[in-house]
Formats: sequence, structure tokens, C-alpha cells
Amino acid sequence: MVKNKNNKTIWGTRIKKNTSNLFQKIGGSINFDKRLYKEDITGSIAHVEMLFKQKIISFKIKNKIIYGLNKIKNEISKNKFEFNTKYEDIHMNIEKRLSQIIGTEAGFIHTARSRNDQVITDFKIWIKSSTLEIDNYLNKIIKSTLKIAEKNIETIMPGFTHLKNAQALSFGHYLMAYIEMFNRDKRRFLNNLESLNENPLGVSALTGTSFNIDRYFTTKKLGFKNPTNNSIDTVSDRDFVLDYLYSCSVCSMHISRIAEELIIWNSDGFGLIKLSDKIVTGSSIMPQKKNPDLLEYLRGKTGSIYGNLFSMLTILKGLPLSYFKDLQDDKEIVFKSNDLLVNCLKILDEILNNISPNKKKMLELASSGYLTATDLADYLVKNFSLSFREAYEKTASIVNFAEKNKKKLEELTIVELRKIEPKLTDDVLKVFDLKNSVNSKKSYGGTSFENIKKMIVKYKKQI
Repeated sequence: MVKNKNNKTIWGTRIKKNTSNLFQKIGGSINFDKRLYKEDITGSIAHVEMLFKQKIISFKIKNKIIYGLNKIKNEISKNKFEFNTKYEDIHMNIEKRLSQIIGTEAGFIHTARSRNDQVITDFKIWIKSSTLEIDNYLNKIIKSTLKIAEKNIETIMPGFTHLKNAQALSFGHYLMAYIEMFNRDKRRFLNNLESLNENPLGVSALTGTSFNIDRYFTTKKLGFKNPTNNSIDTVSDRDFVLDYLYSCSVCSMHISRIAEELIIWNSDGFGLIKLSDKIVTGSSIMPQKKNPDLLEYLRGKTGSIYGNLFSMLTILKGLPLSYFKDLQDDKEIVFKSNDLLVNCLKILDEILNNISPNKKKMLELASSGYLTATDLADYLVKNFSLSFREAYEKTASIVNFAEKNKKKLEELTIVELRKIEPKLTDDVLKVFDLKNSVNSKKSYGGTSFENIKKMIVKYKKQI
């Protein structure tokens, strides 16, 4: 809280008694919103340039304020600035220091604006920057995944439904499924930039201002597309915060899904991948253990990010218009989700660069569970003009026969197959080859090697 020459808080003329220590402790936000200092100074410089352009302040005052703000920015960046909890938030800490540098003329900085529009402007600028940072980390994840996929186009493994062996596919194709998820995350975050592109600065506390300001000037200066349309909505709107938190939540859910996948594959029951010693931990009592703790960390942190989204939804659900102290929590909530997500993206990229597939075990598992049964049903449809349901029944009978005789489908003889479908010839035996099965899925988006190669080329160009 900035004090005037009478050593009172900025609202001390109206409020007669000193603020309680408890309220000062819970009312301040400087401990977390100080990370908005760059955005706050950028917004203030644009604001005073507009005030001068509109002849609301003089050239001399404008220059003194901008000089002081740049000096403060330099002090903070060099860790020479003392943040004081008495001054409540980043805005008042900067304004207090500005008055120390240039004197009473610092008071002109707050002409025609409120902390209500000031903080939303800062916050939107910060979220725009954070969104682009997350987009860069997602690009790294996609590149690392593409690298593994390209090396494993012809690595055959089982695809699962209900965690049961379903059909054979390429390990590369499996990984490409996560690229689709992370690409959707990229689009989701980048789509949010549109709603972030409205400039709040100039609506003041909630009604606008009587000063002859130019909001289009600050809009252009700060990189927004348009000024906001309604002053009341502007100071109470946190939809852009929800959009950001939702995007973080969905992205963390995708991270959790691949983490769970890799945990299962790394388990002794599956053994489909190996984790480098760089990304595992040991046990305090069992000397042999190598635990996938980093993957479990990724899976666990999703709950925290979900919680932040629900916290913000709960805060907003009961708020009438316009500004309330409840809204101050938005920054801390967003910062927590941002920091968690960025950390998880870094960790996932490190993990992806330190895993290796057990190709032999993948092929062995793909050879169990009658994975080519659907291929056989399709073969019957294409070659004998059966309906799929008829072909399905005949194939199920063949699978039952193989299971009863403890044989794999590829181990059945043509004589045994003809007992169920007399029309079959030796040509059917190629249907049971796993590589042929994978390569037969040539429909767009399918798992054939040629399809995967094309998709890898496509995504490399996009990145």
C-alpha cells in the first residue's frame, strides 16, 4: 500500500484506522503477482504515452514517468528491487518506488485508470506470453515423439481395447496417437489467444472514465486487436482465465494418459519398454527396484491442475457484477497451473528421450490373443461375399477351435480351417501374418507402414 506525505495508506483519507496486521497479511498479493512486473510496466508506459498524446499530461511528466518505470524494470530484473508486503501488490509497489525516484509527479500515472483494468491488462499480456511458451514445449514433445515413431514404424505390437489384446499395429502408429492429442492441445491454447486479444485498459474501475482517452492507441501499443466493449463486463470477466485453466487441464490429462501407458508397459507384467536409469528411482528397502517415479509424478500432478480449474469455476459461480476481492485468487491459481504444466512438459520430454521399446516382447505379445481374427473375418467377406456378421460367426468358431486345441491361428492347418469353412484355400494362411495384418490397414489414418511414413512427413513440415 503506497503511503502519502502524511504517512497514510493511499485510501487513508477515507479510512481512519490502520489496517489490521491480519488483513494486511491476507489482503496482499505481492508474493505471487510480482511476476507480472514486466507486463505492469509495459502497460503503464503505454498508458502514459496515451495520456500525453491526448494532452492529459505534459511531455515532461510523461518522460519522467517512463524514465522511472524503466529504472524500476532494470532494478527488478537485477534483483535490486525490494518488494514490500505493506504495499499490497505489484502495481502499488511499482508506484511507490516511482514516487521515490521522480517525486509527486508519479501520481499522474494513475490518471484515467484503476487497478481493476490495470491488473486484467497485465494478466492478459502474461497469459498470451505463457500460451506461446507452452506451445513451444508442446512442439518439443511432438518432435521427441516423432523421433521415436520414425524409428519404430515396423515395430509390431498389440493394440488394446479394455487392456486386452485387440489387433496388431505399429508402435510408431501408437505413438502418433499422442501426437494427435498434443496437436489438439496446441490448437486449444492458440485458439484462446483470440479471446485474449481484447484490451481491458481504459475501462477504469467499472464505468469507464470522463477523461478523453484513446483506447485504440493503447490497444495497438500493447498488441491487442480491439478494446473491450463493456466496462462492467471487462473488470468482472475471467472467462479467459477459465479457458487457459481448461486448456492446461486437458493437456495435463493427455500427459497423464501417456504416463499411465508407459507405467503399464514398463511393468514386469508387460515389459514392453525399458526406462533409462536417468528417469527411475530406487527403493529404500528393496535393492533390485527401479521405479517409474517421474511418470507417477506426471500422473499425480494432473489432479492438482484439475483442482485449480474447479477452484476458479467455484469462485466465479456466485459473483454478481462487477469486481470483488474473490477475483484476486485468479493469478495465484493460474500461476500454479502454468508452473505445474510447464514442469510436466519438460519432464515428459526428458522421459521420451530416455525410453526404448522391447521389440521382441512387443512381437511376442502381439502373437498371442488371436489378433488376426478380424483380418480373417474381413477376408471371408471380401472373398466369399458373406455379410460381415456371417463372417464374424465363422471366424469366432475358428478361434474357439484354436483355443480348444491350444493353437495360435497361424498354427492351424488348411485342413483344420476347412472343417469350419470348406471354401478356404491355402491363400488364407497369409492373413495370419502380423506384418501383413498391419500393412493391410491402408485406410486414411490406419496403421499401415506407408500411412505412418506420410503422417510423419506431414507433422515434420508442420513443426
